[in-house]
Order: sequence, then structure tokens, then C-alpha cells
Amino acid sequence: MRIVQTSVITENIKEMCIEANHYLSKDMKAVLDQAVESEKAPLGKQILNQLEENLRIAAEDMIPICQDTGMAVIFLEIGQDVHFEGGLLEDAVNEGVRQGYEEGFLRKSVVKDPLIRENTKDNTPAVIHYEIVSGDKVKITVAPKGFGSENMSRIFMLKPADGIEGVKEAILTAVKEAGPNACPPMVIGVGIGGTFEKCAWMAKKALTRPVDEHSPVPYIREMEEELLHRINKTGIGPGGLGGSTTAFAVNINTYPTHIAGLPVAVNICCHVNRHAVRII
Repeated sequence: MRIVQTSVITENIKEMCIEANHYLSKDMKAVLDQAVESEKAPLGKQILNQLEENLRIAAEDMIPICQDTGMAVIFLEIGQDVHFEGGLLEDAVNEGVRQGYEEGFLRKSVVKDPLIRENTKDNTPAVIHYEIVSGDKVKITVAPKGFGSENMSRIFMLKPADGIEGVKEAILTAVKEAGPNACPPMVIGVGIGGTFEKCAWMAKKALTRPVDEHSPVPYIREMEEELLHRINKTGIGPGGLGGSTTAFAVNINTYPTHIAGLPVAVNICCHVNRHAVRII
């Protein structure tokens, strides 16, 4: 049994909220650099160069890379041999978010009630996803999610007879309907299978997978590559102003499902796809 103080969780999440909102992750920086070189449309290339300049200024001047600093989504993969001390884990996570958004001078975008709309003034509570895994480590992924792209996400409850072609068309439909509203180039997270809520969780988690990594399942890897090619053929382009770089990656997660269903969730993220990962 390994004891982890909840204060350690708070401190790391505070730092990660600031990090994710100020610096592009290495995988996203690499794919953006590649897109600048490969984009042929003059306006599309201009937009990509402007995005890179914005990211450079943000890092140098320590200002957020986007004015929408997002709702904090936290994935915790907790080794079953870990025991927490020092208070409730959920409280520790939310305290880390509160401190991060306060000390990082990040915009507070969370309302206490979805209908009354009173701001909580510290960007809490976070959306927290827990997984129990083997071992004695804690993997923390902080993914601030802006709502320009979040609002463009979709769930499709397809029929089993719709099959793989129906799944592809659903994903393409979601991307085409999002158009410029999701701040392209996008990263497309997809969850296939499970239940209504499981496929949505998988789609969100898929966004945190490095964009240069594919599914280990051969036919899913082929589908990721095919869909990325087809999405980039739509011509939506950077900023929705035309070009061949509409998406950086399509990341798909799957799970067993019921004989009567084929749930598909598409969670879209903008060109920064903010995420920070640490293992404690």
C-alpha cells in the first residue's frame, strides 16, 4: 500500500491547469508545425502561421493561448494499491483547479446552476473521471475544454445494421455540421460502443491520446486514417476559411456494446486540444 497525500494532488493539478492553458503540448506543436509546411491554400497557410504566432506570444508572455480557458476536465487513473490521506480526493482536485485558475489569472467560466447561470468565480467544480487500475501510481490528465468546440459535439444512437459505414457517416456529419464553429483545425475524439454515457466518456478520453498515436486495433487504425483523409478533403480548412487542414487527427476508442445498439459519440476539440499529463 502506498500513501499519497491529497495536498500533492492539489499542487499538481494547480500547476497543470496553468501549464495546459499557457503551453501547447509537444504532440500538438509537432502536428501544427507539419500542417504549416503541408498546407497549400494561401489563406489556410496564413491562418496556421497566425495560430503559431499566437502560441509563441502566449508562451513568451505567459498569457492564455485562448480566451476561453475552458471547464476543467480531469482524468484520474488510480492504482488500486494507493491510499489517499489528508482529505477527500474530490475536494483536493477542485482545490487544485481553484488555485490554478486564480494564480494563473485564467478566466472563470463555470456557472453553479445550468439554468440560473450564477458564476462560481473560481472555475470549479471540475468534471472528474475516475478509473481504478493496477499498481501504486496516480496518472493525472488535465484537459481544459473550451465550449466553442464542445458545443459542436454529437451522440448518435445508431442501429447495428448501420454498421461501419453508418459510423463513418455519423462522424463526417458531426464534423461537417461543426464547420468553422469548432475552431479548426480540429482533433476528433470518437467513442464507439458501450452505452449512451460510455461512448461519450470514450470520445472525451480519446482527445487526450497523443495525435501521433493510432488505435492498436488494425481496422480502427485504418478507419482513423481514412476519416482524417476524408475530413481534410471537405475543404473546411483552418479557421473554416478553406484549405486541406481541417483536422489534425481522428482518435477512436471502442468498447463492447449491447446486441441491439451501436452508440457513437463525437467529441470535437479545437486546434490547441489542451491537455497536460503527469504520473505521481
